[in-house]
Amino acid sequence: MLKKIRQTIEGKKVLILGFGREGRSSLRLVCKAGGWETLAVSDLREVDPSKEAGGNRIDLYTGEHYMDKELLDSFDIVFKTPGIVLPEDPGVYRCRFVSQTELFIERFREQIVGITGTKGKSTTSSLLYHILKETGEDTVLAGNIGIPVFDIAEDIMPGEVIVLELSCHQLEHIRVSPRIAVLLNLYEEHLDHYGTMAKYVRAKQNIYAWQKEGDILFCNVDVLPGKEIEGAGRESACVPCRGEIISAVMVPEGEKAQGRGDIEVADNAVRYRGSGLRLPEEGLSLFGRHNYFDIGVVYGICKEFSVTDEKFLKALRTFQTLPHRLQYLGVKGGIRFYDDSISTIGETTIQALESVKNVDSILIGGMDRGVDYSQLEEYLTGSSVRHIILMEATGKRIYQEIQEKYPTLFSSGRLELVEHLDEAIDLARELGEEGGACVLSPAAASYGIFKNFEERGAYFKQYIFGQDSR
Repeated sequence: MLKKIRQTIEGKKVLILGFGREGRSSLRLVCKAGGWETLAVSDLREVDPSKEAGGNRIDLYTGEHYMDKELLDSFDIVFKTPGIVLPEDPGVYRCRFVSQTELFIERFREQIVGITGTKGKSTTSSLLYHILKETGEDTVLAGNIGIPVFDIAEDIMPGEVIVLELSCHQLEHIRVSPRIAVLLNLYEEHLDHYGTMAKYVRAKQNIYAWQKEGDILFCNVDVLPGKEIEGAGRESACVPCRGEIISAVMVPEGEKAQGRGDIEVADNAVRYRGSGLRLPEEGLSLFGRHNYFDIGVVYGICKEFSVTDEKFLKALRTFQTLPHRLQYLGVKGGIRFYDDSISTIGETTIQALESVKNVDSILIGGMDRGVDYSQLEEYLTGSSVRHIILMEATGKRIYQEIQEKYPTLFSSGRLELVEHLDEAIDLARELGEEGGACVLSPAAASYGIFKNFEERGAYFKQYIFGQDSR
């Protein structure tokens, strides 16, 4: 990896743009690789790169002009942190933008299983890593899951399987795809960053856009290459895949599975190219149809690594659900509490309501990024949840839209509007009945209210169960 980095930066003026966790790991490895002409760090905040610089001289640019075009164009190579939104299209800059993700995939492409999707990518990545590890495969997990790839790059061994969770921001500007790619789903998301659904979808499609013959794409039938994606226009059907496409489908309840896809998930049964597996109804931490779909995709991938059904099931039983992903927290005051704080779109809130039995209260709302909630609002009109507790900016918008579009639901007494999460929890406790469930599934981002969805979920758990709930 150091050789790859050195080839990229040799004799160049290099800038690390963004100095969070990934920026710090970029600086560490760039310093270790050596060979640059000048090296600098640029960030909106006041930062101190001395620890990662290892005694090397580092120029520092901070404050509101930290990514002015004139500054960026004074460098040859710019390592851009994925979450940073450039003021202009990358093509108008003189500098070349690179990323950890792109250089890492270029170096280890043949060993990588890259996984993306609007929802489910963390669960799928963690589950695949867990099952491969438990069944004897040398494997490592990294990427958007919280582990910058430069943190593991120097320890990768030949033949080791790299399970790489990839966000749209990590994929946005890359021109290389992993040998095995996974595209789970595509929903309207991150429009505050991309502006249009078409641009968001195009970023995600980089997971397979640069594959070669002999590569493999595991893909949900709803978002297959060549298919027009809802809300993204004809452009979304114009990105081909040169690898083998293995389609995956979640069969509607009560319908036959045969012939719908290469991987077919029907109720709690998975079929894949002559192999079949029935998932146990008890003893799994993952539940709900959306999780069964993820299990089905992982089952198909594991078959590429010759994992037997017996070993797959044994490893599946020991997998623990990731925090904040429809995580069962326990019972307090006779009410079951579930943390689905990772939910930032309406579709995942619908999935939560379809997965948890006897939902008394659903807690919805957060930062308003302009996401369309019409599907969720329509679903709520026919749902059996007794109390729909709305909060924050999106909660207020949903409340107003239901008032305009669904007067029967609005006047049913099922809708409650509060300001913040603590008030929503208090109300859910007050209205809840013994044996019922309270689910936090906000269908909205946490930014501006909490640092991230993890902090929101941790607050939810602590507020209910106290300091000793960790």
